[in-house]
Amino acid sequence: MVEECRILLDNVVVQPNVSDRWQWDPDIHDGYTVRGAYHALTSTGTHTIDASENLVWVKQVPLKVSIVAWRLLKDRLPTKLNLQRHDILQAADTLCVLGCGNNESTSHLFLHCAVFGSLWQHIRSWIGVCGTNTQNISDHFHQFIHYTSHSKARRSFLQLLWLLCVWLVWNERNNRLFNNIETPIDKLLGKVKYHSLWWLKSNKTTFVYGPQNCWSNPLSCLGID
Repeated sequence: MVEECRILLDNVVVQPNVSDRWQWDPDIHDGYTVRGAYHALTSTGTHTIDASENLVWVKQVPLKVSIVAWRLLKDRLPTKLNLQRHDILQAADTLCVLGCGNNESTSHLFLHCAVFGSLWQHIRSWIGVCGTNTQNISDHFHQFIHYTSHSKARRSFLQLLWLLCVWLVWNERNNRLFNNIETPIDKLLGKVKYHSLWWLKSNKTTFVYGPQNCWSNPLSCLGID
């Protein structure tokens, strides 16, 4: 964030004999108006938004979870490698918290870490789909939510699972790094099962079977297999 602020100020020229004033860049002459702000926000010609960034805003998912996923897709999470790039950490301090000897980049932490990366395969086994982890976070997101999923309900559930897994991995990483608390991978999978079905139920999703059956075969119980 500090680096972003520095870049924004690179072209600022201080003029000692000129008074400070507010300036609305989209319309320098007429200034800010509600109509102008609406046009700037809804205009499709000025900014292009990665489609994957739009997919993180899911109504069944708490906002804090979507924000973490959005920052991940933009590579804005404070991983050790990102902190080192901003001169906050030294290069010697960027190793993964799991002690695997690799730098803690976003792709390593969430996809290829021997521990955290294996969580995806556990989830695939739970819901009965096949797949592998790609090199790119955005590609992984799209691949995961489109696993043989032709129905909107199925894609929505896989979306929720991906966002939840990202949130749990990031929280587990912080717990290991700052609190010296470790949760085994099978316990993390249990959290995925519990939270995903709890979030769906809190949004009035109807389950065909009881909670125990949903844990063993969630797609069938949701009627989306």
